[in-house]
This record gives sequence, structure tokens and C-alpha cells, in this order.
Amino acid sequence: MKIVIAPQSFKGTATASVVADAMLAGIKKVMPEVELISIPIADGGSGTVDTLVKATNGITIETPTVDPIGRPIIARWGVLGDGKTAVIETAAASGLSLLDISEYDPDVTSTRGTGILLRVAIDAGYTNILLGVGDSGTNDGGVGLARALGIRPLDKFGEELPEGGAALSELESFDIGEFADSLLTTNITVLCDVTNPLCGLNGASAVYGPQKGASHEQIESLDKALLKLAQVVKDQFSKDVLDVPGAGAGGGLGAGLIAFCGATLKSGFETISESVGLQSLFNGADMVLTGEGRVDSQTLLGKGLAGVASLSKSSGVNVVAAVVGSNGLSDEESTSIGIDYVVPLIDAFDWKVPSPDETPGLIEYSTIVAINTAMEGIE
Repeated sequence: MKIVIAPQSFKGTATASVVADAMLAGIKKVMPEVELISIPIADGGSGTVDTLVKATNGITIETPTVDPIGRPIIARWGVLGDGKTAVIETAAASGLSLLDISEYDPDVTSTRGTGILLRVAIDAGYTNILLGVGDSGTNDGGVGLARALGIRPLDKFGEELPEGGAALSELESFDIGEFADSLLTTNITVLCDVTNPLCGLNGASAVYGPQKGASHEQIESLDKALLKLAQVVKDQFSKDVLDVPGAGAGGGLGAGLIAFCGATLKSGFETISESVGLQSLFNGADMVLTGEGRVDSQTLLGKGLAGVASLSKSSGVNVVAAVVGSNGLSDEESTSIGIDYVVPLIDAFDWKVPSPDETPGLIEYSTIVAINTAMEGIE
């Protein structure tokens, strides 16, 4: 019997590698003779740099930058094994996990820290850049990133706007700095973990604003602010970013990267799974075990776990089981994306969210539950 382990990170508690190791330990306790393949994955969010660097025998680099509210931090980005392609993840500099819950406020959080990493990579001579936009704590349409590239957002008086998504309601134009010329020779591919458009009921503010701390009133104002951004971009740059699938990823960062960098948006999971040869690993597998911190309606919009399940089924895998932190999907929704069994950790922990120290042990235990349940179904 062959089992492939392909989990994502559990945000804030365990990296994809830690999750995979815990799953591996759980399976070995109940099926010591089974053939196991472990391949941690990502979809453009947390873990993107580590996954691609490891898969290509690349290197990681640490760079000073700032977090979503402007505090100095050190963030990691990578260079792939070809020595020519840089990979950056928004989560490393502009991620929600960098903030205490009391600091969640998409009115003021900024992607400038990610822009600093991007500028460093461009200055270092990398003209091919992969940029994952998942797991951000921002809703600024990538305007913070643009500042780091020398592009200034201005109000009707020609004054530069403050950081954050709320200020975009006063946006009138952009002052394009000299550095913008460097973007003409840079090929930036955006790795999106979702397919949401920029605005509307399925847009960045409405769908992801609440998890970033936005109230109902803020959601409405942020959505209008991103609409204003789209209008200015269309008028000034002749680019229509409003309804592009994935433009809403990263709090509108997908749209900003199209507007300011001429970027191309792609599915993060598809790009990463191709890089690590995931489909070939699924060939001949009897079971795939995946997982991430939480599955819910957002999982259905292009997240990596849904991608693993779909690719598994298309590869002829009989059973796909998921160990998750918490489960917000109905049985029908799980089945619709190819997941046969879902085992949430919090059920095994009396509904208390586990700490990073507790998480590996719970993943190991829940993996045993998932394997035993799946085997009963097979038998």
C-alpha cells in the first residue's frame, strides 16, 4: 500500500514540514510497513518559499523589512535552484500571523514590507520573480508595496496618502518614480491562493476582511476604497483589474501587482505542484493524506487543500483524508472537492485551539484516527 502525505501549514501553529512529520509518525504507528511519500505543499501562502526552495535545491535569504504596521522585522525569501528565479511570500512580511489579534486593522495595515523584499530582489538582479500573496493581514490593494518601489499614491491636493486600505478612498492618482522603469524588465508571476475578484460580495474586503479584523462598516468602506483604486488604475494605466480572477488575493495585492508591475496571476497550487512533481507522486497511490489549519467555504475558492484533493482524484487515488485544525465544511462540500474523510484537531482537544507545542502531537493522534477510519471504509 502506498500513502502520500501532502499537507499545508497550520497557520500560526505548525509549518507544512512539521505537519508532514507528525502525520508520518502517526501512520508509522499503525501501518509500519506501508510505503510513504512525504511532500509538504503550499498554495501561495505560508510555506511557499520553503516548499519551492526545497523542491529545487535553492537557497533562502534573510532581509530587513517591516511588518504590516511598520515595525522592523527580518523576513526570509528565496532563490530557486536555477539561480535566476526569486521567490517571495507576502506572509513573511505582510502576514496576519505577524500581528497580535489586538492589532488586526485592515484600515491601516500595509504591504510595504513585501514591497521592500521585492525591491531587494529586483536590485539583486533577479528578473524572474514568483510572489505568493496568500495569508496577508492587509487590504491595501498593493499600494503599500508600490510605495516601496517608489510609486506614490496621491490625493486631489497632490499630497501622499497615509498607509492602509482606508486611505484609498481619497486616491486620485499615482506619482510614478524613477524605479518604475526597472519593472519593465522584470517578469513577476503572482501565486494566488484564491480566485476572488477585487470588489463586490465575493471580493477581497467582503470575504477576507472579517478574518483581518474588519467590522461590517469597515468592509463596506474598504470595498469602496478598492473600487476607487480600480478606477484610478483604469484611468491612469489603462488596466482594468476589477474583475480579474485572483485580483482580490492578498487583500487586493493581486490587482496591485497587475497595475504597478505588469504581473501575471496564476494558481499558486498549480504552479507549486508542478514544480514539485506532485501528480507523478500520486500515481499508484492508494491514499493521500492532506491537511491545513482550517477548512471552510474559502477552501472551495482555490486553496491548496482543495487542489490536492482534486489532483489526487484525477490521478486515480481511492481515498483522500484531511487532518485539519478545524472543519467548517459540510460533508457535501468536502465530497464535492474530493475529500472523503475530515478529522479536525479541535474535536480531540475539547474545542480549545492547540498551541504550537501541542499541535504536532494532536496531528499525530488525528492522523491515526483518519487512517483507521479510512481503512474501515476501504475494507
